[in-house]
Amino acid sequence: MDRLEAFALIEQLNGELLASRSATATLESWCADHRMASPARVTAILDRNVDKAATSADRSILEAGPGEQIRYRHVRLACGSHILSEADNWYVPSRLTPDMNRQLETTDIPFGRAVLDLQPIRQTLSVERLWSPLPPDWDRSSQEAGDRDAPKGELTIPPFLFRYHAIVFDAQRRPIALVVESYTGETLRYAR
Repeated sequence: MDRLEAFALIEQLNGELLASRSATATLESWCADHRMASPARVTAILDRNVDKAATSADRSILEAGPGEQIRYRHVRLACGSHILSEADNWYVPSRLTPDMNRQLETTDIPFGRAVLDLQPIRQTLSVERLWSPLPPDWDRSSQEAGDRDAPKGELTIPPFLFRYHAIVFDAQRRPIALVVESYTGETLRYAR
């Protein structure tokens, strides 16, 4: 994979996530489109040894009162052997059904699939680019060299490409979750 191809793929995935109602659905489509696994099914690998309390800012975003319970999940979303993202998820269990809460606590279901009946809507709060395959001056250096191709050199894809902070609402626009999702370099590793 060359640098321009990597840049284009990152931009494509970023655009698809920004336009999506569900990161899980977007990752499953990405996995299927790039033949990363068959079947292309995203599962959540739950880390039960991690716990992070919601901050007062998190509680405010979630519109959670001082006594309202907020649960936390740390997951890695996988499709086949590819870990596509790592996510921190704070959610308000009282706004979910008992079955949704049971699934989130006891199974490998991704949050987006568990709450599908609530018709979730994502609102991105911020996107942080963690890596670019193109150096800052790539367009100038290519022109000066008389070469419009991407910069040469071995491309080493890092563990993480970009990070999202997003809020998930139900169909009535009640906030049900706050997520921090870090998308991995594995999203670019597939058979061509």
